[in-house]
Amino acid sequence: MPESVVDPVDTVTEVPVAVVGAGPAGLMLAHRLGRAGVAAVAVDLRTREEIATTHRAGILEADAARDLVETGVSDRILREGHEHEGTELRFGGRAHRIDFRALVGASVWLYPQTEVFTDLADARERDGGTVHFGVRDTEVLDAATDRPRVRFTAADGTRHELRARYVVGADGSRSTCRGLVPEALRTRYGTEYPFAWFGVLVRAPASAPELVYAHSEHGFALISQRTESVQRMYFQCGPDERTEDWPDERIWETLQARVAGADGFRLAEGPVLERSVLRFRSFVQEPMRWGSLLLAGDAAHTVPPTGARGLNLALHDVKVLAGVLLRALGGEGEAALADYQPLALRRIWRAQHFSSWMTRLLHTAPGATPFELRRQLGELDSVVATRAGRAYLAEQYTGWPTAA
Repeated sequence: MPESVVDPVDTVTEVPVAVVGAGPAGLMLAHRLGRAGVAAVAVDLRTREEIATTHRAGILEADAARDLVETGVSDRILREGHEHEGTELRFGGRAHRIDFRALVGASVWLYPQTEVFTDLADARERDGGTVHFGVRDTEVLDAATDRPRVRFTAADGTRHELRARYVVGADGSRSTCRGLVPEALRTRYGTEYPFAWFGVLVRAPASAPELVYAHSEHGFALISQRTESVQRMYFQCGPDERTEDWPDERIWETLQARVAGADGFRLAEGPVLERSVLRFRSFVQEPMRWGSLLLAGDAAHTVPPTGARGLNLALHDVKVLAGVLLRALGGEGEAALADYQPLALRRIWRAQHFSSWMTRLLHTAPGATPFELRRQLGELDSVVATRAGRAYLAEQYTGWPTAA
C-alpha cells in the first residue's frame, strides 16, 4: 500500500539536517549551522516551558561561555552570570581554595543550564530557525541510508515529515536515537554509583562567594548559587531516597553537618522551595555515528555531575559536529564524518575519568571502612597540599581547548 495511505503526513520538508532534541546541544548545533547558512530543524518531546524550568548544571567552561557570546547567541552571561576564578574544597573541618586563575590562568562561569537554553531558544526564534517543541510520536526512519527521515506529530496534532541528509540525535540521557544503532554494532560502557544527590533550591543569601565541595564522614555536599536570594545545594543520599521524607529542618541539619568545621563555617538558612533526588551514572555508547545518524551530548554519553562536565561536553560535541557537517555538506562529502567520533571521544573519555575521580574523591561510599575514610582524606590532602595537585584539579575543572 502506498506510504501516504499507510501513514499520511500533512507536510513534507526538505532540510539538510534534522535534529532530534531541542535542549542546549540540539539548539546550539542548529544555531552554528544556521550561522553558516545551513538550515536545521529541531524537534523535542518537551515543551519549551518544561525545558526552561528543569534545573540542571550551572557551571560553564570559559570557552563555552565565550562561544555563547562570539557566535551571537547572547551576551547575557556577561551581564547576569558570575565568573568564578576558583572553588573551595572542605574536608577535615577546614577550607582549601583552589585558585583556577593563579594555577592555570582560566576560570568558569556560574550560569544555569536553563539560562543557556533560554538564550539559545530566543536566538533561534530571533534568527528565524524552526524548532518544534511539545511534539509526540517521533520516529527516525532510514537512518542507515543517505535519505533519512524524521516523522512527528506537532503540538497542534498535525503530522510532519523531515527529509534530511543527516539526522543528529541530541535527545538526552533517555535517548531513543542511540537505540537505532543495531545492537550487534554498538558497545555500551558504563557504571552505576551507589549514591545519589538530594538537591534543594532554597530562598537564602549566598553562603560563600564560590562553589563549595565538602567531604565529611557523613557524606558529600555541594553549595552552589543561583541568584542573590536563591541558592542551589546538594547532599549525598541513597539512590532510593524519597523527597517527602525530608522536611526543611532535616535538610538543614544534614547540610550543616556536612560543611561543619573548626572555622565555624555555617550555611545561611531559609525556606526550601524545591526538592529532588538526582541519580547518576557514567555512560558512553560507541559508535557515535551510524549511517546518516550522529549522536551528540547525553544521547551518546553521561557523566556524574560532580565535575561539572555534562553540559560542557555536549556543547563541545556540537562544536566539533557542526564543523564536520559543514564539510560533509560541502565539497568533502560523507568522508568528513569520520573525523567526528575520534575528536569527540578523546575529550569524552578524559571527562569520564575526571568526573569519576572527583566523584569517588568526595563521596563516602556506603559501608566504607575507617581505613577507606582515612585513605580518602590522605588523597584530598595530596590534592590541595601541592601545586601539582591543585593545578591538576584546576586544569581538569576549567576544561581543555577544543583541539586538546
